[in-house]
Amino acid sequence: MLTRQNITRAIGLWLFPILISLVSWRFIVGGVEVTMPHMLYHSLERPLAFYFHVGFAPVALALLPFQFWSNLRFRRPQVHRWLGRLYGVSILFSGVGGLFMALGTEAGPFAAWGFGLLAVLWLAVTANAVWLATQRRISEHRVWMMRSAALTFAAVTLRLYLPFLIMGFGFELGYSLVSWLCWVPNVLVMEWFLRRRGKQYA
Repeated sequence: MLTRQNITRAIGLWLFPILISLVSWRFIVGGVEVTMPHMLYHSLERPLAFYFHVGFAPVALALLPFQFWSNLRFRRPQVHRWLGRLYGVSILFSGVGGLFMALGTEAGPFAAWGFGLLAVLWLAVTANAVWLATQRRISEHRVWMMRSAALTFAAVTLRLYLPFLIMGFGFELGYSLVSWLCWVPNVLVMEWFLRRRGKQYA
């Protein structure tokens, strides 16, 4: 039955990640200089880190809905596991690339710390989720995957917030603010949700 809650969930969990993933690969068609000129210096100064980040982050984002698709998880557990491995590898490449980009950003130390901490947490949280899966600690694995999802979803919230921040504060300040706003609220909301549902693990 289609309800407002189900429609909202479908948009949040499926539509936004897949659309943002496709939009993120726009540089393949239009080139970095045209589609993301503010990132051009990254592609010239640290091309490996740049292309790892912008190439694999959309893969992780596009795979995110499938990790929470219960029918797939129960009926095709092997497919779920292989997609989970691909999700983890995508975050490994994209997170390392993002960390090097943060270290070399020209947006200032505030943005560097924001994006740098996001990269480190993204890598660490996802690595822990994968490790828990290998230990067959499935309940804890699911909790840490939800935390990983909150960080992965920063790709969506960044693109939702940035235009409004630019309009309100200009590009430089708006970009610095979004380096924190794209993921810190996600993490806080997810922790609140996990505690509310009684799924918090030490």
